[in-house]
Formats: sequence, C-alpha cells, structure tokens
Amino acid sequence: MAKRVAIVGAGVSGLASIKCCLEEGLEPTCFERSDDLGGLWRFTSKVCSVTKCSDFAVSGQWEVVTMHEEKQESAIFDAVMVCTGFLTNPYLPLDSFPGINAFKGQYFHSRQYKHPDIFKDKRVLVIGMGNSGTDIAVEASHLAEKVFLSTTGGGWVISRIFDSGYPWDMVFMTRFQNMLRNSLPTPIVTWLMERKINNWLNHANYGLIPEDRTQLKEFVLNDELPGRIITGKVFIRPSIKEVKENSVIFNNTSKEEPIDIIVFATGYTFAFPFLDESVVKVEDGQASLYKYIFPAHLQKPTLAIIGLIKPLGSMIPTGETQARWAVRVLKGVNKLPPPSVMIEEINARKENKPSWFGLCYCKALQSDYITYIDELLTYINAKPNLFSMLLTDPHLALTVFFGPCSPYQFRLTGPGKWEGARNAIMTQWDRTFKVIKARVVQESPSPFESFLKVFSFLALLVAIFLIFL
Repeated sequence: MAKRVAIVGAGVSGLASIKCCLEEGLEPTCFERSDDLGGLWRFTSKVCSVTKCSDFAVSGQWEVVTMHEEKQESAIFDAVMVCTGFLTNPYLPLDSFPGINAFKGQYFHSRQYKHPDIFKDKRVLVIGMGNSGTDIAVEASHLAEKVFLSTTGGGWVISRIFDSGYPWDMVFMTRFQNMLRNSLPTPIVTWLMERKINNWLNHANYGLIPEDRTQLKEFVLNDELPGRIITGKVFIRPSIKEVKENSVIFNNTSKEEPIDIIVFATGYTFAFPFLDESVVKVEDGQASLYKYIFPAHLQKPTLAIIGLIKPLGSMIPTGETQARWAVRVLKGVNKLPPPSVMIEEINARKENKPSWFGLCYCKALQSDYITYIDELLTYINAKPNLFSMLLTDPHLALTVFFGPCSPYQFRLTGPGKWEGARNAIMTQWDRTFKVIKARVVQESPSPFESFLKVFSFLALLVAIFLIFL
C-alpha cells in the first residue's frame, strides 16, 4: 500500500511536491485554504493542526486536522510536506511610522493591491524598494499626480534584458559564472557585480545605491523604474520621519509632502501555526532545518518543509529539487545523517560566517542557487557528471557548463531522468528567441567563433581539473 502524504499548500512548491510524490508511487492529498485550484487537492480546506500520532516513535505518522465549510475533519498520514513558503503573513510595521494613526488618507499593505485605478490623480507614497514596491510605484506613476518611493537601505535595480538583449538570468546563472564567482574573493566579486550593474544604471546618480554593499541584497527586476525617475514620474526618497494627517516628512528634510495614499511594500513574515514549536520553531526569520528541509530532532524523518529558502535563482526548480529528495527520504529510499551531524550543520549555517570567497549570503534563508541544487541532486544521484559527459558527449558538456543552468540539466540522469533533456538543453536558445525573432535576418559568421569554441573547451578542461583537484 502506498504511503499517504499530506501536502499543506498548493503553491508552486505544493504542486511540485504532488508531482514528486506521484513519481515515487506515494499517495498525496493537498490541502489549500484558498479556492484558486482544485482536482487532486482539497481546496478551501484550512489546516488547523498537524500533530504526532501517539505511536509516532514507531510509525512516524501524523494526525492532520482540517476545517472545510465549518466542518472539522481528521485524517492520519504517513508523512507531511509543508509548502506554505515564507510569504504568508503581511508585515505591517506601523509602530515604526510615528503619526500613522493620525493619517486621514488611505493606507494598506501591498498584498491588498489589485489595480492601479485607485491611484488616479492621487499623491502616492510607496514604502519599500523590493520588487513589489517598485512595480506598484511604476504602475501608479502612469495615473497618479505624484509618486514617491521611500527606501531605507536602497537596492540594486537590474533590467530583465542583459547584454545584446539576452535574458539576464540565462546569462548570469551558468555553471561557469557560478564557479568563477565562488573562486574569487568576496570584495572582488562584489566590485565586479557593482560595476556590471552600474553600467546600465548609475545607482548613485538615481539615489538607489544600497547603504550596505558588503552583503548581497536581492536584485530588483524593473526595466521601467529608471525611465519613470528620470522623467519626474517617480521620486526616490529616504525613510519616513513622521506621518501627518495629510502629509509625510522624510528624513533629512523638514518639508512636508502632501500624500493621499500610502502603500506598505514592507514584506512578509512566516509561521507554522498548525505545527507545535517542538516540531518546527521559527526564530529570527528562519527555522532549524537540515538543508532548509528537515527538522533534525524528529525520531522519524516524516515531515519536510518545502520552499522555505531564498535562492539567488528561480524558486520553482529549487522547490521541485527539494521535493524530489524529500519524497525519497519520506519513502525510505534515502537516509538522513545522524541528528548530531544535522544539528551541527544547522548551527553552523545560523552563525552566518562569510567564507570570504564568492557572494556573501548573510541574510536568513539566502543560498547559492546552483551549489544548493547540486548538493540535493547529489543525494539522489541526479547531479550532471561533467567529467563523464566531457568524454562521452563534449558538445553537451560545453553547453551545460557555459550555457544557462536551466532545470533540464537536473533531469539528465538519476531518478526522474527525462529522455528529452539533452535535446531541450541544446535547443533552449532557439525557443528563447523564436517568439520575438519574427523577422529573420541573414547573419554573417563571426571570425572569432572558432577561437571562442576552442577557448571554451580549454576553459571547461581547466574547470573540471579544479573541481576534481
């Protein structure tokens, strides 16, 4: 009989977990509190509690209590995958804004924002320069009378379009680039990245440059923001000193700016209210989880947290890779290290000691995308073997190493291997530009093309030598 797995949350990580359970012959039941999805999962079902069964030390089973249409139900599951993520509870720090209770205008968290029509002919203040804050500020600037974007620490704003019009993530997120970044001292990597980012937009001139440039700050992806700033549609301002009835005062100035609407793009916190703290405890914006997935102290490894991580890369393949490994642990195919080993690693990660090489991931839940996924793939024998690949399929090896680290690479071998992975990797650039390259132009071959191929091959040899040194 297949093991029954309860999956809490039907977001991207929950859907990936369902898929991985089915691939491994498990029986998933997904509980989703909203009504956006249906089918294999039970939507509009709120998970009230997930508790150990009385014989947990032997069975590893969990009792899951849910509420659906005001009716409470209980069921026993062999394992649980929690996929609620870290964007669960809107963070609205009103205590940090003196006078906000006296404000007569409208204010709300960015999660409540739906359509820019509410900003028409209004004077708008957006607090927080993450992706949500900048997107809302740009949208508001097309209808509002005036838009202010307030930031305390600044941020790096990058375009989705990289050199020569290539998608930035397909150029930035390669195994070669990742190896290069992790091989150089942190100050040099930081300087190189700053220089590259400022080539598109001098952040100092626009008042955007981060105050603390020693630590990696999440990139803000917004192609329009610089244009809205330079045309006077969005005004960058520092943090708020005081909120008045119909205005605000920014720090470093005594001038009052009339404001009608304040949008708090101040992020989120996360919690697991259905889990007892003895199972998973959240402290300082993170939980004590081995490889960001498994509580280390449980007698049976039958509970996994999926998607509680902030990789410098796509969250969707990260969550799927976590789920691929997790379901094999839940199934009993893969084993975890002893609790003492896991706890030691968890504590070392919490200390956040910089390695002085590569990027500095000093914030909670941050991780290196390729390094982390490769580590998980190693546990299920699915990591691409570049050395072996170089001997048997050098063209593929070069493409895997120098090309985009797309999720196709994670299906080349091991459990879940996909026969179409090689072809998908070799043709990914064709699909990238097919939809936009409607006018075909005859291109003359570059005289340096052959030289670059030879150089790439030699660079791959050197890289592999360094890896296995």
